[in-house]
Amino acid sequence: MPRTIRTLALDEVETLVDWAAAEGWNPGLGDAVAFQAADPDGFIGAFVDGEMVAGISAVAYGDDFGFIGLYICRPDRRGEGHGKAVWDAGMARLGNRTIGLDGVVEQQANYRSMGFALAYRTIRFVGSPDVSASVDGDIRAIGPEANVLDYDSRFFPAPRRSFLEHWLRPPHMALAIIRDGVIEGYGVARRCRDGCKIGPLFADSLDAASRLFAALANAPGPGNVHLDVPETSGSFAALLSSVGLQPGFETARMYRGKAPQLAQSGVFAITTLELG
Repeated sequence: MPRTIRTLALDEVETLVDWAAAEGWNPGLGDAVAFQAADPDGFIGAFVDGEMVAGISAVAYGDDFGFIGLYICRPDRRGEGHGKAVWDAGMARLGNRTIGLDGVVEQQANYRSMGFALAYRTIRFVGSPDVSASVDGDIRAIGPEANVLDYDSRFFPAPRRSFLEHWLRPPHMALAIIRDGVIEGYGVARRCRDGCKIGPLFADSLDAASRLFAALANAPGPGNVHLDVPETSGSFAALLSSVGLQPGFETARMYRGKAPQLAQSGVFAITTLELG
């Protein structure tokens, strides 16, 4: 049957996010709108007889960096080449940019064969943390102000104003530690299919990250808390284990092209597996 490759509309991005939920990735309840805002042309699907059979996100953050995610073929249509077709379309779209992805263990050898190199492993921590959020006068709600966007750029490879204009607004809870007018860390919590997820969590120190985690973990309501923690944040991972979270599945941040130079020690939880 003829296959059509095209850009996805918002409702089709929502379907792709639903597929991610079925794969156990636990996306947020409103992720599709924020994801599409990052790059409206960055979501690609394969269609047969008008039905989407595979999809991928190939989000371009400017001219130099892009990110591959949401790479899924519908289970009943696997083995027919649809996944390879959307992969090729996504990679072609991002061209010569440095490209990042978070690869599951089973696919990492495949990604290496296509020129991606390991930067670090990421571990999903999940559980109901035994932490209490005391009053902390340095922590306050934030939105996509210029100083927050500037702070974010220390830890993410490219500007992402359009994405953060959605990500840092309700119903998400976005908090920062600000002392003497200077940001020392920020994080976002959002409701997911199961509990809530915290991401990103960027901070200047373990202390700042721990205080933000306590505030964010108690804010969104009942249920498990999920974070994707780079192996470079071992002390933070130990703290999460000490308050009752358990390590779960593993992915790897990989890049094709020159790896970005970031303040990696301040990345305590990545933003999303889907968009980086």
